[in-house]
Amino acid sequence: MSIISKSAIATGDGSFIIDRVTVSDPLENEVLVKMKAAGLCHTDYDSLNWGKPVLMGHEGAGIVEKVGAAVKNLKKGDQVILNWATPCMTCFQCQEGNQHICENNSPVVAGGNGYTPGHAHLEGTHWQNKPIERSFNLGTLSEYALVKESALVKVDQDNLNFSAASIISCGVMTGYGSVVNAAQLKAGSSVVVLGCGGVGLNVINASEISGAGRIVAVDINPKKLELAKQFGATDVILADRTDSDLSQVAIKVKQLFGGRGADYAFECTAIPALGAAPLAMIRNAGTAVQVSGIEEKITVDMRLFEWDKIYINPLYGKCRPGIDFPKLMQLYRKGDLKLDEMITREYQLENLQQALDDMLQGKNAKGVIVFN
Repeated sequence: MSIISKSAIATGDGSFIIDRVTVSDPLENEVLVKMKAAGLCHTDYDSLNWGKPVLMGHEGAGIVEKVGAAVKNLKKGDQVILNWATPCMTCFQCQEGNQHICENNSPVVAGGNGYTPGHAHLEGTHWQNKPIERSFNLGTLSEYALVKESALVKVDQDNLNFSAASIISCGVMTGYGSVVNAAQLKAGSSVVVLGCGGVGLNVINASEISGAGRIVAVDINPKKLELAKQFGATDVILADRTDSDLSQVAIKVKQLFGGRGADYAFECTAIPALGAAPLAMIRNAGTAVQVSGIEEKITVDMRLFEWDKIYINPLYGKCRPGIDFPKLMQLYRKGDLKLDEMITREYQLENLQQALDDMLQGKNAKGVIVFN
């Protein structure tokens, strides 16, 4: 039997409305999830301009409401985290361990807006009597989400904080995984983090968890630098807006490390002009990581690569959801992973515009929509 779900719908013209959609019963390999919380990030704002109606949201946590006939590992009442990079486990990339870039299920493509509906069951969700695509095959800014079983990771935890769990599946995983899975940061290393928004704070937190000896946070906002200290930064540098390529910051960074530069530098600003900036912060044979996912042409001075410097551009922290999410929840329970501290404010779905405005104005480390 279909269910009516109050949802946030991007109308394709730069705006959204809160309206009701009709959600069908799950097919054989699908699961209906009653959403409890959904994290917000800039991609949700970007979805307003994808040129077509889209059920918004790609981070979230909730409770299983119904399962399809072929679903074996989940049942009604299970607590789950939703994951947008759903692996098939059989393609070349999944077999190589690259579940985050599954060749069959990944909704991320090169170029364009970076999104395609991929393998969603479009007939499962209707708005105004027409099928509607779900953002990254999820659509978490809705009272109910219809997703593939492979998009869910079960969480066995009493009194689960759904708001904290909801933010794991994008910004937290991207920041943490870029440090641990991609860069494989070594204990005692020195780190520079460019940009102290949600992803940057998670890079800082993960660097501290990994045993970094010194963590330098860089931002143009003094308030974000204060947050960076709470997440593990040992040093902060207030950048000047006129330093468009952060060349002056690079000088200061090298001075902090005896003229050599840091072992690792992470770009978390999403500013195209800063795509190559971490290369200027690291020592020879150091590692620069472009975390924020810049998707446009930039000009790079190849001398920045001298000598033996490594530059990597991982997607989603090389996430393996079934492996990484339980680790993250364990770190959270121990108090090492600062999820509660990451959430600046919770909002009701009706206040989504305020939540997006606060995000764009830099007021929040992370905003979360909660459902009654």
